[in-house]
Parts: sequence; structure tokens; C-alpha cells
Amino acid sequence: MMIKIYTLLALVVMAGCNMNTARTNSGEPVSKKKVAVHVPTFNADSAYVFVKDQVDFGPRVPNTEFHAKCADYLSSKLEAFGANVIVQEAQVKAYDNTILNAKNIIGQYQPELKNRIMLCAHWDSRPFADHCEDPAKRNDPILGANDGASGVGVLLEVARLLQDDTLDVGVDIIFFDAEDYGTPDHIQVKEYKQDTWCLGSQYWGKNPHVPNYYAKYGILLDMVGAPNATFYQELHSKQFAPRIVKKVWNAANDLGYGNHFVYDNGGMITDDHVYVTNLTGIPCIDIIQYDPGTSSSFGSYWHTHMDNMEMIDKNTLKAVGQTVLQVIYNE
Repeated sequence: MMIKIYTLLALVVMAGCNMNTARTNSGEPVSKKKVAVHVPTFNADSAYVFVKDQVDFGPRVPNTEFHAKCADYLSSKLEAFGANVIVQEAQVKAYDNTILNAKNIIGQYQPELKNRIMLCAHWDSRPFADHCEDPAKRNDPILGANDGASGVGVLLEVARLLQDDTLDVGVDIIFFDAEDYGTPDHIQVKEYKQDTWCLGSQYWGKNPHVPNYYAKYGILLDMVGAPNATFYQELHSKQFAPRIVKKVWNAANDLGYGNHFVYDNGGMITDDHVYVTNLTGIPCIDIIQYDPGTSSSFGSYWHTHMDNMEMIDKNTLKAVGQTVLQVIYNE
């Protein structure tokens, strides 16, 4: 009986060794150590050009010529970068009942894969400068270099890099329209209406570009280019997807961007990610500038004519873009 026990133990030990150690044809053991994933280098100069290209069109307000030209530009860029492009056209109603001809622009990478990640940003700009100090300029549309163009610029650079790689997950890059046409603060409206912001993502959430669309999670970029911008952990994001928030902030800090990605609570912001999550069930987080030193918490430039190319810093674009790449390439 004792001999049988020893024999059995020996067989178990030998089997365990064979399971844990692979060997070459010559009998030499091969390490099973995980190979480091190659993550491409985010080019901040390239992203900066993509931001400037959008701003050069002028304010990208729905129903304007500038808006139409920028839509064509974004679609053509995604196509040039190897994406399968869908332009989702919609008519949405603004706070004052204006009908906006909106376009959600979607670039799909490996659309045949069911395992997917969604990256998104809004591409329109604010039709008012309602926080401008000069009352005479508050009805003029803003350029929206940071508030809109920065997130799109980062994702266009991500798209440029994706064309040369095949990941184990599919990636959808979505540029939402009509995010910034919400009720202005400088005009007295007769009746305040709920959900006047994020009209493009509301439409998409009810009418996804693919029936029964699914992604493991989404990452929204909003105002991600200002000098020395800080990104606190937005509270809806922590509620929707605490694991993804942790993953993104850990990746940023591992890369040395802890000065931008702060391990502290930010505000509870109604942004496109709220409608994505609530309407589709896809947990989506928001990387959005949070500046506790200003009254708006978004920076002194926010919704003013100061939101121009002077508000775009390549170091911030780099921190956000490299972090996003680090996350998606390690899926």
C-alpha cells in the first residue's frame, strides 16, 4: 500500500512538471513567461495637427458650412487610416426646438470581431460663448480647440496607428455630434428641458450603428489637450465602470503621467458616456479635464473664445493618447 502511494505521488509530481515546462525538439525547456506587448508610440505632433485641422475649419456648429466640411474631413481621415466608416445621419431637436442635422461618424476596426472596445469623443463645437466675459461676444460660436477638437485629434492619431496593427479585439472610434448645443447659461429660456446636451450620443444610444451593438467598455475623451490639464476620476465613471477607471489610471501612472491622471474624485459630469451607458448598457468612462480651482471646474477657457489653439499642449495630448494605447493594446 505504501509503495502504491509513493508511486502515485511521483506520477503527480512528474505530470505537474510536464504541464509547467514546455520543451524544444532538443529537449531544452522553454520559458512560459508572458511576452511584453508592443505598444506603438503616440505621436503628439501628429495629434496636434489633427486638432488644428479641425479648428482651421472654424466653429463646427451643426447646420453650418464649417460643420459639413469638417464632417467630410473626419470621414476621409478614418477611411485613409483603414477604418470601415459609417456616417450616421440624424435630425435631432435642440433646446430651442431648432432641428439640427447631425452626423455621428464611426470608424470600425476588425468589425467581424465580437470582442470590442469603443473609443469616443464629440466633434462639434459650442454655438455660444456663454461664459465669455464680454457680453457682446456671448452669442458668437467658439472654435472649441480643447472642448471637442482635442479628443478627436487624439483618436485620429490612435486610428492612424491602428491601421498598421491587428489587435485581439475590435475597436470602434465614434465621433459624436451635437454634444455641445445644450441650453446656454446667458439666455433666459422659457422652459428648461432635460437632456438638451449630448444629442448625438442620445440618438446613437437608441439607434446603434450595428443592431445589438456590444463593446466590453467605452472610453470617452473630452477636453484632453489643455496645458497641465488634470484628469480626476469622474464620479459617473466610477459608478458605471470602476474596474475600467482603475485600469486607465493605473496605466497612466505606470507610464509616468501621474501629474495628469489624479487618483482623486472629480465631478459628476453629464457627458456622452452617461447616455452610452444608460441607453446601451455598455460601461463607459470619461477622461475629462477637472480643474477644482475654477468656478466651472473645467478651466477658465471653457465656453469662451479663449478655447483656441493656445489651449492645446502636446504634452497633454501625449499623456492621454499614450495611456489609451497602453490600455487597448494590453487587452
